[in-house]
Amino acid sequence: MKFLLSMILVSSVCAVATGAPIKPLNILWLSIEDTSPWFACYGDKTAPTPNIDRLAREGVRYTNAYATTPVCAPARHTIITGMYATSTGAMHMRNGTRSAAAGRNPEGAYKDIPLYEAVPPPEVRCFSEFLRGAGWYATNNVKTDYQFKPPPTAWDESSGKAHWRNRKDGQPFFAVFNCNFTHESQAFPDAEKRADVVKPADVPVPPYYPDTPTVRKTLAQTYNNLVAMDKWIGERLAELEEAKLLDSTIVVFFSDHGVGLPRGKRSPYHSGIRVPLIVRFPDGQRAGTTDERLVSFIDWAPTTLSLAGIKQPAYMRGVPFLGQFAGDPSKYAFVTADRVDATTDTVRALTDGRYKYVRNFRTDVPHLPRTAYREKLEIMRDLHALRTGAQATPEQWQIVSTSKPPEEFYDTQSDPHEVKNVVDAPEHQARIKEMREALERWQAETKDLGLIQPESKLVAEKLWPPDGVQPTTAEPKGTVALSEGGKATLTAACETDGASIGYRRKGEQGWAVYVEPVSVDAGATYELVAQRIGFKRSEITAAKPAAGR
Repeated sequence: MKFLLSMILVSSVCAVATGAPIKPLNILWLSIEDTSPWFACYGDKTAPTPNIDRLAREGVRYTNAYATTPVCAPARHTIITGMYATSTGAMHMRNGTRSAAAGRNPEGAYKDIPLYEAVPPPEVRCFSEFLRGAGWYATNNVKTDYQFKPPPTAWDESSGKAHWRNRKDGQPFFAVFNCNFTHESQAFPDAEKRADVVKPADVPVPPYYPDTPTVRKTLAQTYNNLVAMDKWIGERLAELEEAKLLDSTIVVFFSDHGVGLPRGKRSPYHSGIRVPLIVRFPDGQRAGTTDERLVSFIDWAPTTLSLAGIKQPAYMRGVPFLGQFAGDPSKYAFVTADRVDATTDTVRALTDGRYKYVRNFRTDVPHLPRTAYREKLEIMRDLHALRTGAQATPEQWQIVSTSKPPEEFYDTQSDPHEVKNVVDAPEHQARIKEMREALERWQAETKDLGLIQPESKLVAEKLWPPDGVQPTTAEPKGTVALSEGGKATLTAACETDGASIGYRRKGEQGWAVYVEPVSVDAGATYELVAQRIGFKRSEITAAKPAAGR
């Protein structure tokens, strides 16, 4: 019965609403990594990025777009599920693997930090599965990093070869392409140098950094990575133009969080969470305009479904900002920052676009703790030097801090770099109280799991109870029944509540999404697989053939 109710829910969610276009537009995501809005269209002309400038001229540029967390895996979890990472146990970076720099941590650093997967409520799906269930061809090239292993039903293909070109004739597509040229690691001294356009002397230096040759060199490399990434954007647009699909495709350009440099990535300030977002419509709709609406990654899944004419499921807390079901914006964008590799922290924040309230639950952790992976950045030597004798300016207090205040409050209009904590200013007390209470309500409503420590307790009591061992999805059962006229119908079910079911003709590679009984070839053998997010995948089973075959 649980399975049937789940399938009814999925079927109702996937139904294209009345009035949706007969020929829906394609949707292309151009996702980049670790990048703040350091582009001419956002006011920073340091690096030439003509293809992004073109998107801004031909699309809508959002000025208040925010990641839900300043590191990629929890942020990507929210994007793919439409759920806050703190609601599902996905807030710690990372929970399923160790960092490539794990060996540089002290012995015992990972005590009470097990490896595990996030476990959303049973009704939660990768939103791409809803698109697939409604007939869309969904591909991902190539990063997932969702804090769980994606079910086989999440994508038609997820690989370095995944491409919208592989869809059926006339089939609408949702395609994701991810570029890592701008990732934090690409500013490491041994990283590939993809461009040499921006010189160290030409970069703006944020006031929280010391103005040193190494800092300028690292900033110049970061800007040059933007130049290389911009060329990649141009290549993706050229593919659409060559296929004559640019006029039938919505292009969405964004980053997974802010710049991959210290006091950006891993920090709850705008430098870590404010992202570029440009949406280009094929008919020139709102071309060249700016939208100041507050949007958050929690809105990404509902908005993409809305653009496809699909109403979001009830569990998604975000609000579509485009498409058939677009609604009024939320008042606040909420931000979480938790453990990164072996460094434990708990920060919660919210912003209305101008004001930022930060609640530090771990005041014993400095603003810039040592993180083994980040230490490969040459810039870190100069930042550490500020702590050990160099003269720090008042704007660099977060870089040299050895602890954090319980609360911080910033006016990003008068203080865009968020270096003046005005939490004690009398003129802000009413707003601080309002934002503090809003954050507390949000934590209660979303059942913030980040406050459960140690993580071994989180896993044993909340994610994989009662003993912290990962459950396995039950094997799906299915039959192929013949009907009048020689037609055949596949029916499938799974005992695991919330399991997605995939089916395929034996010998095929990918899995189709099973939503309801489906017509199949009476002369073929069909295989089934099932997986609930956060559980192990089931074994592959064969649908029982119809009697007499």
